[in-house]
Amino acid sequence: MEKPYPKTVLALAGPTAVGKTGVAIALAQHFKTEIVSFDSRQFYRELKIGAAPPSTQELAKAPHHFIGHLSVDEEWSAGQFEKAALKKVEALFKNHNLIILVGGSGLYLRAFCQGLDEMPTVEPHHRTALNAVLETQGLPALQEELAQKDPDFYEKVDLQNPQRIIRALELIRGSGKTYTELRQQSHRQRPFNILKVGLNLPRPQLYARINERVDLMVAQGLVQEAQDLLPYQEKNALQTVGYKELFKYFGGLLSLEEAIVEIKKNSRRYAKRQITWFKKEPGLQWFNPTDVPELIKLLKPYA
Repeated sequence: MEKPYPKTVLALAGPTAVGKTGVAIALAQHFKTEIVSFDSRQFYRELKIGAAPPSTQELAKAPHHFIGHLSVDEEWSAGQFEKAALKKVEALFKNHNLIILVGGSGLYLRAFCQGLDEMPTVEPHHRTALNAVLETQGLPALQEELAQKDPDFYEKVDLQNPQRIIRALELIRGSGKTYTELRQQSHRQRPFNILKVGLNLPRPQLYARINERVDLMVAQGLVQEAQDLLPYQEKNALQTVGYKELFKYFGGLLSLEEAIVEIKKNSRRYAKRQITWFKKEPGLQWFNPTDVPELIKLLKPYA
């Protein structure tokens, strides 16, 4: 097996609720190594339930990095993650040949593996105009414009994230190119091996796990957690499934039962978009979460 570099990162990706945490911990324990998260929701310490971070017991089983290290009123972009994660991995390589990178945020994985493209500077009036559309016509109008102007990115992006959609559209309007074209620039080489593995399950099984996880979150106190975060509801960290629906409940737009149904539905949609994104990730190999022995065999030459 070709091994161009002496050090290796296993990038373990997959949809929400597929079982990434358990697999990552099993591999980290076997190879006596450490875990770096690229899950953009789990960066925030206040999202103790809704972001499904590793539990205290799970964190004790293997060293984890970038779990709960930010507050929701802090912004952390994919570009900032790229720099911090590369620095962290470099430090960890002093004691390990193999590092486990795990998460479900496709953009953050891409930032780590190949860097982010340099985007053109566009006139600020584009963002102002798009914010006005959001205010007067709502998110569906922005979704429709993105579907028309860049259907490829429309299939990948979190359609419930207005900031992400506005960012893409302001670049499209300002540059005359699709956001997909702007992102197809040269890739940066990393001075270590990167093995990309995706975890997936048959769709009925995955969707059942998602529904069960949402019920568990509610039982654990998700509603109260969202209530406590209501003052921060406009922050980017909270423009995400599980919180947005409950904010609508607090605002009288949904009943609690309707909000929970919406959380399950939107979580399933999010998982579908994650799978679509990762299926387009070059070099990614797919496994079932039960395939830990096969993954150990795959990684053995690199450890």
